[in-house]
Amino acid sequence: MNTKKPWGGRFTGTTDEFVESFTASVQFDARLGEIDARCSQAHAKTLLHAEILNQAEYDAIVTGLNQIIVDIQADRFPWDPALEDVHMNIEARLTQMIGEPGRKLHTARSRNDQVASAFRVYLLEHGDALQRALVTLQKALLAQAEANIDTIMPGFTHLQNAQPITFGHHLMAWFEMVERDVSRLKDWQHRTNVSPMGSAALAGTSFPIDRQIFKDAMKFREISRNSLDSVSDRDFVIELASILSLIMVHLSRWCEEVILWISPAFKFVDLPDELCTGSSIMPQKKNPDVAELVRGKSGRVLGHLQSLLLLMKGQPLAYNRDNQEDKEAVFDALDTTAQCVAAMQLLIEGLEPNREKMLELAAQGHPTATDMADWLVRHDVPFRTAHESCGNAVALADSRGIELHDLKLAELQEINPAFDESIYECLTLDGSVRSRRHPGGTAPEAVKQAIAQAKLRLSQ
Repeated sequence: MNTKKPWGGRFTGTTDEFVESFTASVQFDARLGEIDARCSQAHAKTLLHAEILNQAEYDAIVTGLNQIIVDIQADRFPWDPALEDVHMNIEARLTQMIGEPGRKLHTARSRNDQVASAFRVYLLEHGDALQRALVTLQKALLAQAEANIDTIMPGFTHLQNAQPITFGHHLMAWFEMVERDVSRLKDWQHRTNVSPMGSAALAGTSFPIDRQIFKDAMKFREISRNSLDSVSDRDFVIELASILSLIMVHLSRWCEEVILWISPAFKFVDLPDELCTGSSIMPQKKNPDVAELVRGKSGRVLGHLQSLLLLMKGQPLAYNRDNQEDKEAVFDALDTTAQCVAAMQLLIEGLEPNREKMLELAAQGHPTATDMADWLVRHDVPFRTAHESCGNAVALADSRGIELHDLKLAELQEINPAFDESIYECLTLDGSVRSRRHPGGTAPEAVKQAIAQAKLRLSQ
């Protein structure tokens, strides 16, 4: 193609076709189109205030950009790769539509502050959408937790039976992970919500513009304080990719548990048929493909974070064309994370706990050994002595293939004379769980309180 470039005044030759194709970004940054047009309307308002545009020129620009927004939304905007990027495509189309006023629009700005502004707005808006999706996921977790306040299951460390807990308590641990994810998004939004417009290419502009006008029109929190940093900063992209990576790490951990739980070795939960697939050769199979895909896609998002960090690590100030590579990575990370959050919501809502199997496995492996040691401590036995005595009791039970509560009192008293008949009350799963009723504990009353507090936080 030999389309005349908006920057082509100092060039005598045409751009090599391969270079034109290699440097074009419109195939992926076109998704910024609607926001870029809105930003251009805000910039035009700044130019009107500075008397760089008259009222008629401003009105023509705004009207033309409104039509461009409609065309973009209707997927009929004529994107041209020869015009390189979303910004030049929109400016060229606007000039074609309204004539000379379109050629004035780029006064007092550069594509450097233009893309930094549109990119921030895009990520902020999609960050809002992701935050809402995470809150919806939290509500699904609360509903499942509330339905399983009394459901006893084994709690694991090192994937070994450790102590009995409630399934509701386990789900509330997942809830807390999402709570931190939402908090990180809010914190990121505060730092990202800063307007770079007015920084121009790198040094600011000599035109007497009021940067507050653009800031207010685009609902930014404040204007940036340094023009060099404004156009070259991609911390907001890397930080978002880091948050997305943590979200995906959380979802991946949950999926690993669901995949284990649905297996015949655990049989803790079942999933609806519509969330699973079968085997092309083994008729009996019911595979948790949704969970496996979420787990797999986490690596993809983490990879994008790594690529963004490497993209920026060697760049001098100010803007460099390397930064064209920032968008595909974070766009895909956002898309992937949003899809996985939606998938996870379906999984949480579809989980059907097998309470009997959970209870059966929770009773294995001497899960109340810590309760036995605590009982001794409450009867004036030093904890280390109590720990040793209970270890001896576990060894005895193992040697006989029984659980702690099956040992006779006389056998326990040979290990430590402090034991009496009341020890058996704390060796039940129900007694162990209900004893941990402090805030943050696994007792049903503590979980019920945690759910109520979580609902209150979500409502604020």
